[in-house]
Amino acid sequence: MKKREDLNLKEFEALLIERLEHTKNNIERLKGELTDISSDDSLNDMEDLASLETLNDNDHIVLERQQTELKEIYHALSKIKNETYGICEETSRPIPIERLRANPIARTIVSRTK
Repeated sequence: MKKREDLNLKEFEALLIERLEHTKNNIERLKGELTDISSDDSLNDMEDLASLETLNDNDHIVLERQQTELKEIYHALSKIKNETYGICEETSRPIPIERLRANPIARTIVSRTK
């Protein structure tokens, strides 16, 4: 893949590092909440327990998404390091700068549908 000459990699590295710190903080907060939830012995009511289980499930889903995002951020940072950042992984064409600013972890020109 060819290096992008039109990108200020330092700008995108700063965006990614900021997002990395934010995501790490979210993960730690969620892990703390899950620990607190699992150790809460004050709940006796079935409704409270059901509500707690729903919160627990939701926190696990959010935690999983945050961990996936963390991997994507590390992937993008590695691409900055090896100077392939901003190149579409499917077409090898440049990803528009506006897309990278809106979503610095973008791997492709357009979002893939699943």
